[in-house]
Amino acid sequence: MTDGVYRPILRPRRGELAALHHLDAATAGRVMPIIELSPGDRLPQLVRQMPPRTGAIAVDLSAVDEPEDPLDSPPLELAEELAAVGVAMLPVLRAYDSRRRLVEHGLAARMHLGRAVLRLQPHRDARNPATATETTDRLLAGAGLEAERVDLVIDLAETACAAHANSFEERARHVLRWARSSPWRSVTVAAGAMPPNLDDLPTDEAVPVGRLDAQVWARLSEPGVGYADYGVTSPVRRLGINHRQLPTLRYTTDRDWWIYRWARRGARSDDRCHDLCRTLVGSAQWPAAGARFSWGDAQIARQARSARGGGSSANWIAWSTSHHIAHVLRALPQEGA
Repeated sequence: MTDGVYRPILRPRRGELAALHHLDAATAGRVMPIIELSPGDRLPQLVRQMPPRTGAIAVDLSAVDEPEDPLDSPPLELAEELAAVGVAMLPVLRAYDSRRRLVEHGLAARMHLGRAVLRLQPHRDARNPATATETTDRLLAGAGLEAERVDLVIDLAETACAAHANSFEERARHVLRWARSSPWRSVTVAAGAMPPNLDDLPTDEAVPVGRLDAQVWARLSEPGVGYADYGVTSPVRRLGINHRQLPTLRYTTDRDWWIYRWARRGARSDDRCHDLCRTLVGSAQWPAAGARFSWGDAQIARQARSARGGGSSANWIAWSTSHHIAHVLRALPQEGA
């Protein structure tokens, strides 16, 4: 029930797209990003500038309202735009999609690979097996797709603390037992534990934040169940809130993210970013492979050698996401292994 693919749920921003663009061929073959669109996002423009090496992306349009004009279809328009730039699209089916949206998703799927992702949040969409079956049957019928062509993502959303993680683990076990009754193309469990706000964390020192999402998945020990998360961001979307833009890296290890937020050395961003990267490269978290670990690590190592160019929030997310993807894939078993 797994295809050995990691499915990070990402935002359509320059940083995340840069990380996907710089994947090496072997890594790209094991990644299927799920991109969450918001109104006003221009994903095709970013894809045109930085095409993802994965060759295909799943797109969740649930935050985009249906237009009043029946001839206006966001899923079909996006499917056409992505086809024009050579990127395959998998529409993401959601429990609250209308009949019209489901038909559009089905048409968009058949324009590309004939596949889709069904993203089910048990705490919101289906609190018991009967409701889950009724919901997924309706979604598949509405889109005109068979379960064999659909990747099921069981999204547990935010695992904010250890108590939540324990309850989510038990919930995941119940949902997985239900999921095995249908011939899904793959089954994946997703969760996210990154806090939505890092502004209150100390600066000028590395602060660990527990990867409770990864720990829940590891404790499940369910054969054939794939892994997904929210990359290095939070499942809680804080739209319209401006953060203090200090140089920040979210550096993934087995059990924690190490948060580096740097305010020292005066006001020059170049010096702060250089000092941050130099500190990280000399830390216990720096991998034995060093700059060869990922494209993002190579950028961090380069920044550690030179104080020229302080980067930007997009750079910092790109480097962090690149390292995160590489770390996750090294920890996941490959299909057939």
